[in-house]
Amino acid sequence: MDFRLTKEQGELQDGMRALLAGRFGPERLRAAVAEPAPDRALWRELGAAGLFALRLPEADGGVGLGLPEAVLLFEETGRALLPGPLVACHLLAGRLDGVATGERLVGLAQAPGGPGLWEHPDECAELVVLPDRADGPVRVFRPDGAADAPRPSSVDPLTPLARVPEGGGRALPGPAVDVRRMRREAALLTAAQQLGSAARTVGKAVAYARVREQFGAPIGAFQAVKHLCAGMLVRAETARAAVYAAAVTESEDEVCAAKLLADDAAVRNARDCLQVHGGMGFTWEAEIHLHLKRAWWRAECWGGARETEERLAAGLLTG
Repeated sequence: MDFRLTKEQGELQDGMRALLAGRFGPERLRAAVAEPAPDRALWRELGAAGLFALRLPEADGGVGLGLPEAVLLFEETGRALLPGPLVACHLLAGRLDGVATGERLVGLAQAPGGPGLWEHPDECAELVVLPDRADGPVRVFRPDGAADAPRPSSVDPLTPLARVPEGGGRALPGPAVDVRRMRREAALLTAAQQLGSAARTVGKAVAYARVREQFGAPIGAFQAVKHLCAGMLVRAETARAAVYAAAVTESEDEVCAAKLLADDAAVRNARDCLQVHGGMGFTWEAEIHLHLKRAWWRAECWGGARETEERLAAGLLTG
């Protein structure tokens, strides 16, 4: 069986990488730290490029592709550290008007056992809250209802947060939502973003190790640095295999495994990349610390390590 990307899939991923490199490069990334609200013009470009409507049928104005193609594009958003509720807008593009085209922003939150946190992009975004139970009601909150609560601080300066409101809201329009599937896809797309971040920090560590000299030689010539970079590459490629496989099978067990591996790769690679860069990696001039903070945040989204391990173990025990 051939597991390589098709020519069309490669071109799709390359196109998204080129778009983000041109519209959200290092300078724009640093500027976004001071002003974390999404760039609405870029959001509309992403809508026009089909990021949100990628899996909608062509008859409904979508692209008609599948979950593997979505994973490839979300890997690129993680590589670029693009902020905003990308996963939410992709999953809800067919449920709320204007989301597929990037004209309307929407957040998605899971609040088991009571109010939790959600990614709050700006005052114009609506919030969709998934229930604890697979057959529970999916609620939608308007900005004036969701933004009233005091905002908690976020470890990632590009990810402002707000609290999920208690009670109220209206029912999500349209047919019933497969809550279990939406949670599974949210976890997989988040894992794809973690994979992109892990791959990006590998590239940055290797590039720096080639040019930074110590004792008259590039630091990449030293065995300790070689081992760090090799370990980073192994983690990233292992996570890639798991994420791509889960996108094909859509198995809940494989999604859990992919999320665990991608979270581990993103966090540990960012830490090792910081070590390769030395003290410079901790400064605001370097993007590496943003990769680490975003990796910490995403590792708690749609199932932290303990919760995901328990789900994976339960799935394996029940066959």
